Amino acid sequence: MSELNSALQVPPSDGGSADETTIEQRQTVGLSQGQIVRKRFFHHKGAVISIIVLAFVIVLAYSSVGLHMFGISIPGWWQWHWNATPPLINRGVPTLNLIPGPGFGIGPHPFGQDQIGKDIFALVMRGAQQSIMIMVLVGAVGTGLGVLIGSLAGFYRGIGDALLMRFTDVIITIPFLVIGAVVGRAVGGFGAPVLGLFLGLFAWTGLARLVRGEFLSLREREFVDAARVSGASDKRIIFKHILPNSVGVIIVSATLLMAGAILAETALSFLGFGVQSPDTSLGVIVSENQAAFATRPWLFWWPGVFIIVIALTVNFIGDGLRDAFDPRQKKMPSPKALAKALARRAHATRTPK
Repeated sequence: MSELNSALQVPPSDGGSADETTIEQRQTVGLSQGQIVRKRFFHHKGAVISIIVLAFVIVLAYSSVGLHMFGISIPGWWQWHWNATPPLINRGVPTLNLIPGPGFGIGPHPFGQDQIGKDIFALVMRGAQQSIMIMVLVGAVGTGLGVLIGSLAGFYRGIGDALLMRFTDVIITIPFLVIGAVVGRAVGGFGAPVLGLFLGLFAWTGLARLVRGEFLSLREREFVDAARVSGASDKRIIFKHILPNSVGVIIVSATLLMAGAILAETALSFLGFGVQSPDTSLGVIVSENQAAFATRPWLFWWPGVFIIVIALTVNFIGDGLRDAFDPRQKKMPSPKALAKALARRAHATRTPK
């Protein structure tokens, strides 16, 4: 281990004392904090691939069946509407065939059709739109409320902290699925945007506790004391000094909140408390076709695949952001970098002073 640690240190280039700078530190010399975060994030292969996959899913969903919300209707390039009922072709079996040969092609219904002829590709794309919209709204509203409540409680402490945290504890004791069922029953018929907004009003509790803990720790640091001595207001200390140092925890928690939101929406829609007909979501598609699981399994394959892909990609992105923002994360140098360091160490040892 001691040999490895010494190899990771940069050998002297002028015969002087050994440089204690490691390979990892050399890679970030002269970079700003933002550049270091971007460099670390883009070295996380899983997170980068997840961003590409998630972007592809979003573009595919919103370009294929078009944008239909708030009275705005922009058609997409796909030929079928999700509520259209074209004639059944080959008993609704998917026409997608990716095996090279005479049958290779997409066909008119690549994901198949349900019992009455609805195109599953159009349904899944519309369902992905609604699920992604709810995920983003829950993440935005929940993050905003969590940061606000957690920062006020952690910075001011005292009776305000006690009241806010006891209110948070009360909401935490109620299972989110129960809250979601009540909210979904009340506003699910108004569409995915309203449902996502109201679910976000109850999804901030965990983030608020994390932000409070960060503020309780950071408010006692020397740079905050220096800001107080210089006459900075509470608002400036919160937004210019403490909050930027908490952004890592906030961003990572927000991505995990979004991943949990799409799974919660799927569960609520499957139980009948989420998005209501005539609209649809990925959970609604699975719920409406559960009786045909044995005879038409493709009705579950595609919505299930998209649920898993969206949830996994958001989780991987959150994992990459955690590694990028956490300065305590240590990355083992690659074999190539380690071999170069060992070669430099051996050359420095042989070279006479």
